[in-house]
This record gives sequence, structure tokens and C-alpha cells, in this order.
Amino acid sequence: MPAPRPHPALPERTREALEFLALYHAETGLSGLKARQAEVYRTGGITLSGAELTHGARVAWRNSTRCVGRLPWMTLEVRDLRHVTAPEEVFTHLLAHLREGFNGGRILPTMSVFGPGVRVHNDQLVRYAGYRQPDGSVVGDPQNVALTDHLRRLGWAGGPGTAFDVLPLAIEGQQRVTLFDLPADAVQEVPITHPTCAEIGRLGLRWHALPVISNMTLEVAGQSFPCAPFNGWYLQTEIAARNLADQDRYDVLPAVAAALGLETGSRRSLWQDRALLELNVAVLHSFDRAGVRIADHHGVTTQFVHFEEQERRAGREVRGRWSWLIPPMSPATTPVWHRAYEDTEERPNFMVQTPAWREARPGVCPFHS
Repeated sequence: MPAPRPHPALPERTREALEFLALYHAETGLSGLKARQAEVYRTGGITLSGAELTHGARVAWRNSTRCVGRLPWMTLEVRDLRHVTAPEEVFTHLLAHLREGFNGGRILPTMSVFGPGVRVHNDQLVRYAGYRQPDGSVVGDPQNVALTDHLRRLGWAGGPGTAFDVLPLAIEGQQRVTLFDLPADAVQEVPITHPTCAEIGRLGLRWHALPVISNMTLEVAGQSFPCAPFNGWYLQTEIAARNLADQDRYDVLPAVAAALGLETGSRRSLWQDRALLELNVAVLHSFDRAGVRIADHHGVTTQFVHFEEQERRAGREVRGRWSWLIPPMSPATTPVWHRAYEDTEERPNFMVQTPAWREARPGVCPFHS
């Protein structure tokens, strides 16, 4: 039976600590719950052990309503770096995260949890610049124009001006913000080619191999960890049906259609759909050819159904945001299309941060050191 919930009159931080401890001990079968509860009542909170932090991070992934790839939540490797607060040390550990998480292409789900006052301003560790031109057009990724401008204000001189310039990291810690360029060996990229259409390969498209999310606060046991970058591996539709295809991103479908020799004069020819399909084929082909782990939308949604069954056997209800769980291509062909989910959040979990350039940030030097 689940442990009784703490009295609602308790402070929220105390209540969440007690709830997490009850969950942790129930799910791990470890002893010592009463002693830890007494500590919470005495101090109002707890200092998480490494094992508690790891389990909390894994449960946060399990509770993530927008993630369709939750089946391997117990495999998340958590790097406990709460003692690290200096930007230079944070950067060193982030480089290690990029290399260890990539794991030669056999990507490992990994999280790095840093100490108080630390934050990465970039929403992912690897992002491509977006350069706004005088005529209003954008070279690079339009989604990252605001981030690019923010980094320029912090002192970045800009890159060579290609469509795929890797942005530096802005790391906040010890009351300062410092810029760091990512070395080439820490950023693994996959050139996009097609198994039968060589013209698609000549478009010069590519994408980075490891998505490390860095703009979400990990919330565990009434504590917040604003710098807890984590990665899984890509789903091909994230790259091919959104990042490269969306009109407000790289908008490459017209170029892909031209490479395929499609007639684009009428939407009723479904040239966009055909180009989108072949771009997805190209991304899967390219990652497989490079030996880099990537999921496809049929496989990951089937795994999500297995995740639901696994959770049901454990006595837990799976919550989800349906609009995020269905893929952006051929959703009706996947098993989640006909299912319904309750879209409510549970703790532990991740909370999206307000971008640093939209915040008033007193006490932090706005220039890199």
C-alpha cells in the first residue's frame, strides 16, 4: 500500500520532502525511512543522498508527460556534481557529459546535476546560431535568433556565418556569466544523405547527434536544481519533421522536393508529404550509417505502450500530454493515436525555465569573464 500523504498544512517544501522519501523507500525497499522523516520534521527539509538524487531524477523522467520515450527511465545515469559551482569546472564536466553520453554513438541517457547558483543559458548544450539579416531573413536556425543575440551581447563575436554554426555556452555560476566555445571533438554531427537520392546529400544538411536539454529545472523532494542537463537520444521526427522541416525553422522541404524532382505547383500533389517522408528516411539512414543511436516513431510509440503496461503492473498511472506523445508524421499509424491520457504533473519532475535574456538578473555580471 502507498504510504500516507503528509498533512497538507505542512510547508510545501517539507511536504514534498516527506512525500519523496515515502516514494523512495517504497520503491527501493530500503530501510531507514523513519529516521529520514524525523530529519525532515526537525529541519524542514533534507539533503539528498546520491542514491536519493539518482532515483528522484529517474522518477522525474518517468513523470515527464511530454516524453514518449520513457520506457528506459531506470537506466538514466546521474552524475552528482552538486559540489561544482565555478563556470570553468562546470564547462569541464559538461564536456565530459557530451563525450560520455555520446558513448561512441551508443548513446547513454545521462544527467549532470550541478550546485547552487549554476545555470546554463542555452536551452540545449548544442545549438546552431540564427543570424538575423537586414532584410529580415535568417541564416541558420530561426528558433535560436534570440539566443544568438543574447550570446552576442555577452561578448561572442559570432561564427563564420554558415547555416550550422555551433553556439558557445553561456554558463552562470558564482555571480558571473562566462562564455565557452565547444571544441569540435565534443560536438558529434551527422551529415544527412539519402539511400537512393544523391541530390538530397548535396543539400549540405546535417544535425548534431546528442540532444542535451539544459533549460529545465529538476524538482525533487522540495528542492530545485536549475542546472541539471540531461540527454536521451533523438527521435527521427524531431529532426526531420520539425527542426529541418518546419517553415519557421530550416524550412528545407522545398529544397528536398526539388532534389527529388517533385512537382510543387499544387499542394494537392502532396509534394510536402512526399518530401517529408523522404527526409525522414534520409535522417534514419544517415544516423544508422554513422552508427549513432536514433529512434523511429513506430518503435518509440510501441515502446511507450510497453511502458504503460509496465507502470500498470507497478500500480502507477501513466500521465501524458497527447499532443506531444503522438509523432508529427503519420500519427494515426502509431498505437498512441487512439489512446487518452490525463495531463497532470507529478513531482519529481522538470520545470521549463524562463530564458535568461527575458529575466531581470540582479547581482549577476552580464559580461563573460
